[in-house]
Amino acid sequence: MSEKQTTIAEEVSISGIGLHTGNEVSLKFIPAPAGTGYVFRRVDMEGKPQFEALVDFVVDTSRGTTLEYKGARVTTIEHVLAALVGLNIDNVIVEMDQEEAPILDGSSFYYVHILQKVGLKELEEERVYFDLKEIISYTDEKRNTEMTIIPDNTRRISTMIDYNTAVLGTQNAELNDYSNFATEIAPCRTFVFLHELEYLLDNNLIKGGDLSNAIVFVNKQVSDAELERLATLFNKPTVEVMQKGILNNLELKFDNEAARHKLLDVIGDLALVGMPIKGRIIASRPGHESNVAFAKKIRSYIKRHNDGPPQIDLNAKPLYDINDIKKLLPHRNPFLLIDKIMEVTSDSVIGVKNVSGNEDFFVGHFPEEPVMPGVLQVEAMAQAGGILVLSQLDEPEAYSTYFLKMDNVRLRKKVVPGDTIIFDLKLLSPVRRGLCHMGGKAWVGGKVVMEAELLAQIVKNKV
Repeated sequence: MSEKQTTIAEEVSISGIGLHTGNEVSLKFIPAPAGTGYVFRRVDMEGKPQFEALVDFVVDTSRGTTLEYKGARVTTIEHVLAALVGLNIDNVIVEMDQEEAPILDGSSFYYVHILQKVGLKELEEERVYFDLKEIISYTDEKRNTEMTIIPDNTRRISTMIDYNTAVLGTQNAELNDYSNFATEIAPCRTFVFLHELEYLLDNNLIKGGDLSNAIVFVNKQVSDAELERLATLFNKPTVEVMQKGILNNLELKFDNEAARHKLLDVIGDLALVGMPIKGRIIASRPGHESNVAFAKKIRSYIKRHNDGPPQIDLNAKPLYDINDIKKLLPHRNPFLLIDKIMEVTSDSVIGVKNVSGNEDFFVGHFPEEPVMPGVLQVEAMAQAGGILVLSQLDEPEAYSTYFLKMDNVRLRKKVVPGDTIIFDLKLLSPVRRGLCHMGGKAWVGGKVVMEAELLAQIVKNKV
């Protein structure tokens, strides 16, 4: 049975303190059209830059998951994304006026609460799951971490943690039905060992934490002087170690709350894959670094095996409109053959060409049966590829891209007036010595009309 994409019924905001920065931050969830996915927008920065929540943009996993695109950074966003995925919300813009999301109580509970309060809105477009055909695994032998996704018609996740300590040993958690996420997973708070907390405090790396937004496990003897120091730092009258080996009077919500929180983190980090996937996920000793590495492996697999057209909303505001494109490309009418760019990542681009009956080339090709020349389709694809390359440079206006070679060109179907071509290109190898090797497909109405491999050279030739 098909499922419809969703967004939220109306805007909703929440404020709090960033765990590591200590800054007050306001975060707003905004409804978005089908095909948007999850987009972060920094409203405190000039131009209000925004970018999609994709694993391509992860720059740090040391103290949470951090994304950055063209200088716009958002940190500790895994609990935000987990709430969206856990509630089956597909399309949302997340506005923030600081770089770090509020830690709140250290879980996804309050995010879930406000999202449930405004409710979901069902959209007309169907939700598209990636059809996983084989097992994908990731292993980190150093950390004894293993993560696997097995093809399945359902979405299930299980986690296992083992810290080999008296206060926190082996724990397991599972989520077999996402309708239970709000009650069984969302309230589970982040946790830390006392020796880790002491390091963070001593190095001024935790400015917005208190004993209400993290479970602190104590796996060593603690002096009265150290307890007094912690009480002062957290503005508490007293701090003590409880029988369960945790600080203060914080009560665990579940005996396996730590494992459940790790499951929450897995959900949030795997949202960065960029599309929902059905399957059974088994995560043994996961962490943000391994979650992100696993997400990258899944996203890479999807790029290699996803044979369908890009899932984009052609009516949505483009990432680059025609005026933005002119700032990057030297081409002009009648040889500027890309109208808008819908998406750019570190290794892919999606561009659009609306084929009008007034195109100059239709005057002679052919008056009685207008058909867009195949070589111009390839040229349009190359221009989209040029945007991919130039958008990664600090001074794109100082560079030009030159076509060197095209291989494996296939012209599958005619392109005629009224068609809208969607160009989907991906880097086939990293850019080296100014050489860019790309592969792409051109789609019209859900069918491939052209495909090719292109080689271009980037040259800095302007001051």
